[in-house]
This record gives sequence, structure tokens and C-alpha cells, in this order.
Amino acid sequence: MSLKVKQYFMSAAEFSELLLSNADPLRPFAVNLTRDPEIAKDLFQETLYKALANRDKYSTGTNIRAWLFTIMRNTFINEYRRKSKQRTIFDNGANEILDKSGKIIVGNGGENSLQFKEIHNLIYRLPKIFKNSFLLFLEGYKYHEISESLNEPLGTIKSRIHFTRKVLKEQLIRN
Repeated sequence: MSLKVKQYFMSAAEFSELLLSNADPLRPFAVNLTRDPEIAKDLFQETLYKALANRDKYSTGTNIRAWLFTIMRNTFINEYRRKSKQRTIFDNGANEILDKSGKIIVGNGGENSLQFKEIHNLIYRLPKIFKNSFLLFLEGYKYHEISESLNEPLGTIKSRIHFTRKVLKEQLIRN
């Protein structure tokens, strides 16, 4: 005796509604994985995009939260692996660079020093409004930290840093 189970197919609207009603628990998980609220927002959006793009792989009736958490975790791991493969290790002591193939490349310290001085001079010639946010960014502060310390909106800080990068790049090309 065989049992036939009628397969229920969800419409795109039903799937989207189910997805959105189960998405909120993903936000704290994304922050926990990334340790950065801005990167967590990107991870959250990427997870929802992948879930929508792969809705045909979701089995109706299974735990959608578990499915979403799995997508997020795998997305985070894949991005981490991709970034770790691209990393280059610098040894500041002997001005040597170890690339990902394991070969040691000796850099030209004099040329690097001149470029750094040129960039440094260009930065200090910028208007104060751009210079302050960009210097904090160069020191390693995150966008939201710069925004809080300068008491400016996050979008404004991102715009200023982007604009400053663009201006510096153009000036370096001209020189």
C-alpha cells in the first residue's frame, strides 16, 4: 500500500510573506557573526536575496527559520573564505611582502615612502570637513564610530569618505 502525498506549491507572494515573517531573528544572528552592524546589514540582505532567488529549493512545510539561518551561515563562511584567500601578508620589518603563493617579494621602501608623503600632504590640504572624517577612517575607525564622534549622520560620513577617496585618487593620477 503506497501513500500518495499531494505536494503543495507556494506562490511567490506566499513565500515572500513567509520569508518576511521569519526574517527578524536573522538580524541579531548576522551581528553576532560579523561583529559589525554595517556588515551585518549586508549579510542580512544577501541572505534574503539568496532565499528569494532559491525559493524553488525550499521544501514546503519544513522549518523556514532553520533554512534561513543555514543560508546566512553559509554565506558568511563563503565570504570569509573568499577574503582569506585574497589576503596578502605584510612583514613590516624587512620591507618584504609574502604573497598568497608563498613567494617573498621585496618592495621599494624609498618609493613607498615618497608616495606616502605625497598622499599625506594631499590629505592635509583637504577642507577640514573632509579631512577629519577621512583621517579617522584611516586610523581604523568604523563609519558608525566616526559618525558618532563627529556628531554627523552616517550617510554624510560615508559620502565624505567616498568623495575624499575619489579626489585623492584623481590628484595622485595627475601628479
